[in-house]
Amino acid sequence: MQNPLMQTIEALAKEKGIEADTIITAIEDAVLTASRKYYKTTENLKTRFNQETGQVDLFAIKHIVQDVEDPSTQISLKEAQDLYGEEAEVDMEIEFPKRTDVLGRIAAQTAKQVIFQKVREAERENIFAEYNQRIGEVLNSTVKRFESGDLIVEIGRVEAVLPRKEQSRAESYTPGERIRAVIKGVNRSAKGPQIVLSRTDPALLIKLFEQEVPEIYDGTVMIRGAVREAGDRAKVAVYSRERDVDPVGACVGMKGTRVQAIIRELRGEKIDIVEWSDDVILFVTNALSPAKVQRVSIVDDKERVMEVVVEDKQLSLAIGKKGQNVRLAAKLTGWRIDIKSEEEKRKEVEAQFGALEAGDAQAQMDALFPETPSGDLSAIAGEQDTAGEQDTAGEQDTQQAADADAAPEVEGDAAPQTEQSES
Repeated sequence: MQNPLMQTIEALAKEKGIEADTIITAIEDAVLTASRKYYKTTENLKTRFNQETGQVDLFAIKHIVQDVEDPSTQISLKEAQDLYGEEAEVDMEIEFPKRTDVLGRIAAQTAKQVIFQKVREAERENIFAEYNQRIGEVLNSTVKRFESGDLIVEIGRVEAVLPRKEQSRAESYTPGERIRAVIKGVNRSAKGPQIVLSRTDPALLIKLFEQEVPEIYDGTVMIRGAVREAGDRAKVAVYSRERDVDPVGACVGMKGTRVQAIIRELRGEKIDIVEWSDDVILFVTNALSPAKVQRVSIVDDKERVMEVVVEDKQLSLAIGKKGQNVRLAAKLTGWRIDIKSEEEKRKEVEAQFGALEAGDAQAQMDALFPETPSGDLSAIAGEQDTAGEQDTAGEQDTQQAADADAAPEVEGDAAPQTEQSES
């Protein structure tokens, strides 16, 4: 019949989710620590748990040598042979039993603390190893309490935290409510491993699609990318491996039943499902939906810059609320997208043609004055103006001289007429 202590050990191991051998090792270490504190000796002590009696046996280990240098850890070959006969040889170890019933209350309390500490460490290590391999997995949890804005939830027998920054702005929670969240990471801390959940990570959206859409689960339809602004809008790029399967239709479902289930789980977050393409221009065109794109051109392939032209009435729809639509499209495609309306593009083209015409006029001036720098054209014009002013001044002087010569003749004719009138 199994002793009561062993039954207790097995029940505790099952409750904590650890191995019974781990608890037995903890008990042996606890008794060893208490024994060293009680005996205060330099002997090499060792403990062994007896599963039949449920007792922990304590031994002092001594090494067989020819010449003894430390009596607390060594024994001579002659003494060992006197005790155990000719079987004793050099380099063998002999165990000398020591009493454990004299340890007392303080030693027992120390042993208790060591056992609890070892069990907690084993439990924490087990939890860390389990959940560290499940990062990216969606779990069902129950809201337990709030701590400084963070949400503490229960996942089975352990607690996890949903930080405030990982909570959607459109969601509110109450204690006892069941929510689904994705495991974002597992952190080691003094209080044990901390499981960090998220409701804003795109991985949650991908996992929800895998659960709702059988074609994604079996690999017929693949999700090539997903971006979110939690609580507002999300975009998902999907691709079908089979030509006969419409990836967007498979995700939407009959009358939108599949995608509506995901929208309800995300508390009304709008989801745009677009078809992925290896043609980057077509992919960007699809990513900007529901806006209709007129033209797409690559501005800088190295820097991944693209220019998109839409109709004037489609400009606000393409940009989205506070730039949300184009921002999500840029994250999904990995390209920087510059959106312009047809009117803006027309004005830009006219400005470019005007600059080209100005450049042609300058080229013609340079052709007329090949030896004169363009900066000296104003000087030439100034010299021409100065020469014109000098010619005008010369003509005025000539006219004044002619008037001066004619003036005395008029005066000579007038004098006789005066005299005759007097006579």
